[in-house]
Amino acid sequence: MLKHATFFGAMALSLAATGVFAEGETAATVVATVDGTEITLGQMIIARAQLPQQYAQLPDDVLFEGILDQLVQQQVLADGFGEAPARVDYAITNERRSLLAGEEINRITMTTVTEEAVKAAYDAKFADSAPSTEYNASHLLVETEEEALAAKARIDAGEDFATVAKEVSTGPTGPNGGNLGWFGAGQMVPEFEEAVKAMSPGEVSEPVKTQFGWHVVTLLETRNAEAPALEDVQQEIFAEVQEAAIQARLVELKDAAEITLPEPDAFDPTLISNIDLLGE
Repeated sequence: MLKHATFFGAMALSLAATGVFAEGETAATVVATVDGTEITLGQMIIARAQLPQQYAQLPDDVLFEGILDQLVQQQVLADGFGEAPARVDYAITNERRSLLAGEEINRITMTTVTEEAVKAAYDAKFADSAPSTEYNASHLLVETEEEALAAKARIDAGEDFATVAKEVSTGPTGPNGGNLGWFGAGQMVPEFEEAVKAMSPGEVSEPVKTQFGWHVVTLLETRNAEAPALEDVQQEIFAEVQEAAIQARLVELKDAAEITLPEPDAFDPTLISNIDLLGE
C-alpha cells in the first residue's frame, strides 16, 4: 500500500503540493490537488487512522508520503472511471449512516458511561449481594445405574475415588480422576447441582442420573465466593452500562421518529442477494 506503483511513474498528474506548511494547519488544509480535486489534511488523518497495525507503526514521514501517494492514485483512478455508478452512491449512503451512528454511540458513551455510572452499576450488582457458595467436587460418569452402583461399592470398600474414576468414567474428566475444580450455582445441570448442595465434604453420593448418564460424586470442599473487586469486572460493567445507555437512547429516538416498515411478506427476502439490481 505504501510503495509507489511503477505504472504511475510515467503518468502525468496535475498535482500541486503546498510544500512546507505554515503554522496553524487545520483538517481543511489542502495538501495536494489532482485536476482541481483537493486532497486535505483531514482526509489524510482519516486514512492514517484506518491503517492496519503493521503500517501504523511506520515513521510519520514514511506514512505521510505513502498515504498521500495512495490518495492521489485513488483520485486519478476515480477520475478515470468517470460518473459514479448507482452502487457507489448506495455504498456511500450506507457508510455515512454507519459513521454517524458510530458518532452517536461515541457521544452516548462519553456522556453517560462515566466512572460514577460504572461504580453505581457495580454496587447495584455486587455490593449488597450475600457471599455465594462454591464447590470443589469430583465425579465419575457411566452409562447405567448398575455401573454407578458397582463403582460406588468399590469406593465405599476403601478404593481411592480418583483411581476408580480413571478406570471406569466415560466423562472428559475421567483421566484426571474426575476432578471438576471449583464451580458455583448454575454451572452444572440441576440434578447434579442439587446432589452436590446436599452433601458434606468427604461424602460420596448415591448414583445421580442426568441427561449425560449416571454419576457418582464426591464433594471435596466448599468456600464462600466474595463479590469480585471493581477493577476485576470493570470492563464487563462498562460494557453493560454502555449497552443499557445505547438501548435507552435507541428507544427514545425510535419513539420520536416516524418509521414506516413494509408489510409482512411484502418483499422476497432473496432480493437482497440480487446484486444485478444495483445496475452498472
